[in-house]
Amino acid sequence: MTADKILAHLEEVFCPEDLGRALRGAEMSKAKILKNAYIAIKDGKILEVGEGDAYKRLTNAATELVDLKGFVATPGLIDAHTHLVYGGSRENEFSMKLNGMEYLEILAAGGGILSTLKATKKASFDELYAKTRGLLEHMVVHGVTAVEAKSGYGTDLETEVKELEVLDKLGKDMPVELIKTFMAAHVIPKGYENNPDTYVDEVIEMMPTIAQKKLAEFCDVFCESGVFTAEQSFRILTEAKKHGFKLRIHSDEIKNIGGVQVAHDLQAVSAEHLMVVDDEEIRLLAEANVIGNLLPGTTFSLMKDTYAPARKMLDAGMAITLCTDSNPGSCPTANLQFIMQLGCLMMRLTPIEVFNAVTINAAYSVDRAKTMGSFHTGKDANITVFDAKTLDYVLYFFATNLAKEVYIKGSLAVKDRQLV
Repeated sequence: MTADKILAHLEEVFCPEDLGRALRGAEMSKAKILKNAYIAIKDGKILEVGEGDAYKRLTNAATELVDLKGFVATPGLIDAHTHLVYGGSRENEFSMKLNGMEYLEILAAGGGILSTLKATKKASFDELYAKTRGLLEHMVVHGVTAVEAKSGYGTDLETEVKELEVLDKLGKDMPVELIKTFMAAHVIPKGYENNPDTYVDEVIEMMPTIAQKKLAEFCDVFCESGVFTAEQSFRILTEAKKHGFKLRIHSDEIKNIGGVQVAHDLQAVSAEHLMVVDDEEIRLLAEANVIGNLLPGTTFSLMKDTYAPARKMLDAGMAITLCTDSNPGSCPTANLQFIMQLGCLMMRLTPIEVFNAVTINAAYSVDRAKTMGSFHTGKDANITVFDAKTLDYVLYFFATNLAKEVYIKGSLAVKDRQLV
């Protein structure tokens, strides 16, 4: 069989293992690193990866040969946790944060998520589409080929549907794959402070419509002090499971109130944040094979020192990813590379662990490992090419976009750091 396109002469190619599940513990420190390598593509899918000039047997006169000497490549990066669709922005809260006001204090004062709710409800579909498309373009230019994105700045059915329909249209209009999550359980809206269970009822009442319209694949809930209790989170996710949603839970971001037990008991796909998770909870997550979606950019942006204990998680045999948590308040960024660098510099993860976190493990977190996350034959040819001679350099040279080229399903989406 001949290839349609071959990326040849790469200095290094990162080839994660696919064990049929997310990599856990010490498995995350392993991967094949090919030298003087090539990636052969056929019909938008991976045909073969290898070293040297073995690619020549896969060519004919029609094969496109791309010489990438001096560069390295990985499977296309996957961002497994974002809040992309929102109106307005929250730079007005920046000085409050710098002056020591805590996240939950800003929320209690009517800011934070509550201010974004107002802006999102007010924004038109076209305004949200344009804003979200801009964020996605930043992500793709930084090497991302698939993105999980949540609703949650609506808290009423009309706005939640509007957010998810924006993502649905973007998924059709852009090459990047979007995985949609229903998260009306993101905050207790105004008027429900004294009776939050009534709002829980309303979230559950939205589920049949979201499921019928096939607007989301996952359901998420913010289990946190001042937001949803563990009991409420359990109820929401239990109902979500009945409607066919796969489960996620925001847990242990600021306070530890039992969200990990909910993730364990309901066998959630992932638990998000985990900044203040304790040793017993880590054991529970490892036991239930719940993936920890870690968000070091949020810790950085909130100016905390409570980075999720990634090394403890790996020592306990957990699987982890690294994600941007891109959102207007606690982590306003669209740069997954910087998050990866924080994974090394602040969490003491190795480069191989980091690349595994944002490729194969992220693919399992969004339930796309059959089609992406590694260079196994037959998977989509999603490829990020970095302007570096070694993989370590990508994480050593921080806060600079090193994604030179990005391929999605074999087609060039980014060249020289510009959208094609």
